[in-house]
Amino acid sequence: MLSVLGPGVISAAAGNDAGGITTFSQVGATYGFTLLWCLALVTVGLIVVQEMCTRMGAVTGKGLADLIRENFGLKVTMFAMIVLLIANFAITVSEFAGIAAVGEMFLGHSARKIIVPVAMLLVWGVVSRGSYQKIERVFLIASLIFLTYIVTALKIGVPWGQVLHATFLPPLSKLPWSGDLIVMIVTLIGTTISPYMQFYQQSAVRDKGISMKDYALAKWDTILGCMLSSIVAMFIVVTCAQELHTAGITQIDSAGQVAIALQPLAGKYASILFAFGLLNASLMAAMVVPLSSAYAVTESLGWESGLGRRIRELPLFYGTYGALILLSGLLIMFLPAHSNLIQIILNAQIVNCALLPVELILMLILINRRRIMGRYKNTIGMNVVAWTTTAIAASLSLFLLVRQIWTAIHPA
Repeated sequence: MLSVLGPGVISAAAGNDAGGITTFSQVGATYGFTLLWCLALVTVGLIVVQEMCTRMGAVTGKGLADLIRENFGLKVTMFAMIVLLIANFAITVSEFAGIAAVGEMFLGHSARKIIVPVAMLLVWGVVSRGSYQKIERVFLIASLIFLTYIVTALKIGVPWGQVLHATFLPPLSKLPWSGDLIVMIVTLIGTTISPYMQFYQQSAVRDKGISMKDYALAKWDTILGCMLSSIVAMFIVVTCAQELHTAGITQIDSAGQVAIALQPLAGKYASILFAFGLLNASLMAAMVVPLSSAYAVTESLGWESGLGRRIRELPLFYGTYGALILLSGLLIMFLPAHSNLIQIILNAQIVNCALLPVELILMLILINRRRIMGRYKNTIGMNVVAWTTTAIAASLSLFLLVRQIWTAIHPA
């Protein structure tokens, strides 16, 4: 199990990045426990989607972009890559926004011009100079930092009766249904199931050399990663519901406000603990997200990709990785000093949800082709969950688009 462990845990843990921490904190602060049912449903969709990637990687020995290119041709592949790059650019920007927010907590608005370049060099150095095995260990160790939220929630005391009721028996008719609630649900979906996770995980399965003889363990790696990621997300929601929502803090405008939630664990050091956790989460995802782009672009063009090789051997792979880091970091560095970094992070998750259906539709077509998957193609149950997830993401994103257009035409 330990030899197979990695791709599933890392891709799911990377979802608890700057966007994840911010979104889950906002959900808890604004709505208390009332959206835990939504997180539970999205987790089911996440497990099914990520398991599909693991299975396709194990059966075919190819990355997702490779399969798209071979089965849909160049035009569809280029469209899928553009969609992925837009989504990944938005997410990478949000990671550097999270890093900048950490600097601003202690040193003010000018700190971003120091901390962001340092982070860019660190992210580039770790991935460009390490082997797959070494980088995977770094990611796995980094994933442990998220346990601080579980410890905090247990320290303040979890009202398990309320939590379980809100998760499994939610009073949906009593929810404050509004456009703002739909925006929050879209943001929750976008941060939990991101396009980069599918491309990264399938390529990581290929790079690790996982085949169908290892599939049973790889499947549990995926399920374990998704469950742990969602448990951490649940505890972030619960912690912020208890510490922020009950205190009347329902709108988060800065990272410092979220740090308040960790005071029961760390006291006056809450800001330091939160800053460390947010910095760790942002750095981890700032490595994983551009990696998924580098895998996808090189595979879509039929070029070689993989970690642990020299830069001159894989110029497109490392070039794509470096370009995404450079552009994202520079954008955050030169934003106006008083830009709302929290809103930038949340908006990135909305972009993610809007673009997610494109990737899921292509995946579902591929995994249901018998000539590709043989007897390992999707079951009816998996198709129902995956197509439902796709339809919900597409419908809610369309609702947001219509709402934005209506607001622009009929301003209040």
